[in-house]
Formats: sequence, C-alpha cells, structure tokens
Amino acid sequence: MELLNSFKKKTIKVNSETFETLALEVFQYQAKACDVYAEYISHLRLDLNKINHLEKIPFLPINLFKSHKIKTDSWKTRKVFQSSGTMITGFRSKHHIEDVEYYLNNAQSIFENFYGPLEEKIFFALLPSYQEQGDSSLVQMVEFFIDKSGSFTNGGFYLNKTELLIADLLIQLENNTKQVILFGVGYALLDLAELASSLDVKLDGLTVIETGGMKGRRKDMVKEEFYGELKAKLGDIKIHSEYGMTELLSQAYSMNEKSFVLPDCMKILIRDSEDPFSYLTPGRAGGINVIDLANVHSCSFIETSDLGKILSDGTFTILGRLDNSDIRGCNLMIE
Repeated sequence: MELLNSFKKKTIKVNSETFETLALEVFQYQAKACDVYAEYISHLRLDLNKINHLEKIPFLPINLFKSHKIKTDSWKTRKVFQSSGTMITGFRSKHHIEDVEYYLNNAQSIFENFYGPLEEKIFFALLPSYQEQGDSSLVQMVEFFIDKSGSFTNGGFYLNKTELLIADLLIQLENNTKQVILFGVGYALLDLAELASSLDVKLDGLTVIETGGMKGRRKDMVKEEFYGELKAKLGDIKIHSEYGMTELLSQAYSMNEKSFVLPDCMKILIRDSEDPFSYLTPGRAGGINVIDLANVHSCSFIETSDLGKILSDGTFTILGRLDNSDIRGCNLMIE
C-alpha cells in the first residue's frame, strides 16, 4: 500500500517529460503486484528487464474486467464501478476501486484543466441508462461535479423528466452568467432534441457533453449526422464529447467536434488490428491502447476494443468499434 500511495502522488504531478519514466515504474510494479496482469504477462513469456520503453509494455485486454477481479497490491475494495451494458449484450465490466475520493479529485482536476473551475458552471445530466443500471463511474463523477459546483439548486439529474429539463435549462440559459453544461448519452439527447423541436424551443448557449452512443435503443448514426440533428433542433449549442470508460479513472475531452485531447496522466498508442504488438504511425487507424496512470490500483495499461487514430497534432479520433467487439459505454459515434 505504501508503494501504491506513492504512485498516486506522483501521478498528480506527472507531465510530458516525466510520463514515460513513471509509466515504466508503474508497469514494473503492476507486473508483479497485479495477479491477473502478472499471469497474462507470463503467458506472453516476456522478460520484464527488457521492457524499457512504452511500446514494449504489454496491454491487458479490456474484456478481462468482465471475468476477473483486477487489483494491484492488497487493499479493501471501497467501490465497484460497473459498465452500463447495452440492450444487446447485457454484459458489464467491473472495476474495483481502492479510493473513490482519488478518482473524483482526479476527474475534477482533468475537467478543470479543460473547462475552468467547477464553481463557474451549472451542470445538468441526462444519463438514464447509466442511472437505471447503477454503479456508474460517470454518474458518480457528474454527481460530484453537481455537488462541488452547487448545481443541485439549479441543475442536476433528470431521469424521465425531459420536459422539466427543457424548462429548467431555459431558465438557467436566460438568467445565468455561468456556463450551462449538459452531460448526456446519445439516444437520450436525441429524445431531448425531438421534444424541444415539437415545443418550438431552442436552447441557445448550451454546452452539451455527449458521453456515449445509442445503447441499442436507436440506430447508430455517424457523428456528423448525430451532431447535425442536435444542432438543427436545439439551436445555437456547442457539442463537446468525453472519452472515458468504466475500466479507467481518467477522461479525455473533445471541444472541437473532431478530436480528443488527453490529460497529462493519459497516453494512447494505436496498435495494428492484425498484430496487437505492433504500433502504427500517426494518421493510420488501428486499435486503441490506453495508458492511464491514475489506474495504479488496478491496471494502467489497457487494450481497448475501440478503433481510432492519432493525428499529427497529438490529438486522437474515435472511428468506431473493432469487429466482433461489444457495443459499450462512451463515444460510440462512428466517424
């Protein structure tokens, strides 16, 4: 536990110059102290002493979070986050959390680096599938943002209360100088847009942060079509996006409708979809491997089922899902 806490403190201060050194230290720690990761590495017959840069680190397949308890070091589980699942698969990943406060403080730090202080925002949430299934890391994060910003008196969660949500959004957009932000899942945002259109209401000035796709409740749409429909029916809004998942403690954000920017504690590598141990240069599409140093308690090196590419400026895009992978949580819009 002493080493775990030491890494948590280092993660808070990590930057581009110290990232690789810290990532390699975390790898050596988790390769021995995380039983599931250690077993996976043993099957690969790797010499740990030869793992000396990021591209040599093995990444744990994300589906193992569905079948195994992934913990580094010995500690009591404080919380279990579960993925939202879908109407199609029903399968849910489980992420055992050692320190919920650490997760929330990390999420706040990342958000504020992109958007500024929470106290200068009013948060609304339209996340029905996440609320209904429970144990969502996204719901806990947004609840924390609402509480820290004082939004519970003006905003909050609106489960099955879409018409009331529209009315309350209008009040805050017309009468408040703070930025009004709505976290929403794709299919519910479309429901909101259709209702607003039928009421002949525009939500000009609203910032929407979309957090996921259709969950099997609507047909999948390309991102341009999805965003276009929201703008046509909701008015002069800004559409941002969050890239996060149950198996990670950190989030990336897109503020330009195109690509995501990573926080200092995260990095992605694009693997060849035909060879998971080979990596592609910027501009080429492949599977996304994520390093999240905030995951010191579980595994920081995750092989996801997302398809994407790194752009020349260091940002990245999500292109969809790899073939035969589960439809899942955040940002399922296909470009």
